Amino acid sequence: MSVNLGKGQKVSLTKGNPGLSDIIVGLGWNVSAGAFDLDASAFLLAASGQVSDPKDFVFYGNLTHPSGSVAHIGASSEDREQIRLELSKVPGSVMRIAFTATIYDGDSKGQTFGQVRNAYIRILDASSNSELVRYDLDASLSNDTAVVFGELYRNNGEWKFNAMGSGSRGGLAALCGVYGIEVG
Repeated sequence: MSVNLGKGQKVSLTKGNPGLSDIIVGLGWNVSAGAFDLDASAFLLAASGQVSDPKDFVFYGNLTHPSGSVAHIGASSEDREQIRLELSKVPGSVMRIAFTATIYDGDSKGQTFGQVRNAYIRILDASSNSELVRYDLDASLSNDTAVVFGELYRNNGEWKFNAMGSGSRGGLAALCGVYGIEVG
């Protein structure tokens, strides 16, 4: 049974699912018109809220984290993009994993998440393909070209999920700056 969250709500993934280790994070959306290029990414963050190394950024240019714990696996029949995680392999220094989507060249093309409909993030148990958590983003992201859909985070030995839906302008470069990656 899936838990539907609202913006800012949190839920434990592992407390009610003992032994849960292999999950899939699915992101989806529909666009109203035009050629949109949306990209999903994962930032593996230290306690500081920033990446420790540029390789802690999993995206279309770095599909798998060196630990093998996070892999961008592309689209499925239901999701536009999927990221697979093996929670037991996530390095101990990683305290949070932020899942984002950005519109490629959105600022220069005048494209924003205000033109994106039905955006969501969901978490699946990879072994059963059953949906555990879902967060449908609201439509208040009208001027944004980058959105943090949600975060997984460690808390007292558990993995929890925070539904965020936090948008900003500046696309992927802006998010990289927030998370400590220099964009040249």
